[in-house]
Amino acid sequence: MIDGQPLACFQPFIDTATGRIAGVEALGRLRQADGQLTSVGPLFADPRTPAIALRRLDRQIRDNALSRLHEAPSEWFLSLNMSPRWISRLRPDQALPSLKQLARHGVDPQRIVFEITELGGDGQRLAEVVARYRQAGARIAIDDFGAGYSQLDRVLALQPDILKLDMRLFQAAALGGPSSEVVKALALMAEKTGCWIIAEGVETEAQLSFALECGSRYVQGFLFARAHTDFFATDAFVDQFAQLRQRYVQRKLIERGQLMVMRRQLSELMAILQDWAQARAPISALPQLNAFPWLLRFYQCDRHGTQLTPNLEWRNNRWEADNRYLGHNWSWRPYFYHLLAEGWDERRLTLSNTYRDATSNQYCLTAGQFFDNGERLLLIDIDAAGL
Repeated sequence: MIDGQPLACFQPFIDTATGRIAGVEALGRLRQADGQLTSVGPLFADPRTPAIALRRLDRQIRDNALSRLHEAPSEWFLSLNMSPRWISRLRPDQALPSLKQLARHGVDPQRIVFEITELGGDGQRLAEVVARYRQAGARIAIDDFGAGYSQLDRVLALQPDILKLDMRLFQAAALGGPSSEVVKALALMAEKTGCWIIAEGVETEAQLSFALECGSRYVQGFLFARAHTDFFATDAFVDQFAQLRQRYVQRKLIERGQLMVMRRQLSELMAILQDWAQARAPISALPQLNAFPWLLRFYQCDRHGTQLTPNLEWRNNRWEADNRYLGHNWSWRPYFYHLLAEGWDERRLTLSNTYRDATSNQYCLTAGQFFDNGERLLLIDIDAAGL
């Protein structure tokens, strides 16, 4: 079933801080009689492929990669895929074949990242083997992070150094929508646990921008290079990456400028609504506010977070009052205690991060400002998509 000569090809990891190559992932290929290279991926995914043949193939590819690592700059790391299914077959006191391979090729384990490619196998045995890899000096990565229900358990148990975002999830998230927020949350979790993030499958400039927005330490993908039999020069993509990064920063500056414009508009809107609220005028006295199409609703709370007024929304060319939330207390929401911390003394306008409103299923921001000598708080919900 295994037709061809096994060998390793190398796909680079680009360091987002420098644009330089920081390391490579060894990817298995088979060289056919006509010289063409084919991926070994289908063989590993095919349940009909004998396990013994796969283990032999994996070790041949790994041997080839390790035998050539001396050709790469000494500061590069090499990422090697590792299957937990095979680890489960090792005896507790058995020498680890991968560490024996490193020793045979004279490779410092500190240059190696063992990349856990799936979540099968015995979790306890996997944790023990991972501890031995780490004790030897190697680092641990979990591949396809975000795919599969048991990943968080594995992250807590293995405490990896690196998390590679699931490529399909990452590429879908780069298009926007709910998956975008999920991936950002995963990246934030990784940051809080001290992990570096690798975004793989970066094929477009938009995907690179999203990877940078997620705080990825390294990026990997066809935007820069496919896997090659030879190593690229360390600086091969520095100029390309610098241009892409500069365009990303420029877009962020434009977004920031738009946000500043919106803040000025919000200040105008706040003044209009506070004048109306101070006068305790009827709803019929509210203007139409067509200049603020992103306005979803507004309402008032007391300084302790309890809603004093209905939600007022512009619908069907008139203002409508929604009384369902009268008396609800919102002091536990992040935007409220941010207001207390940042907006109480100066009575300045504050703006929340984007969130999804569970009632309307819309992505929103909430602006707030104290008025009436700090006794009341005017809150405005904004349609994030409308911005």
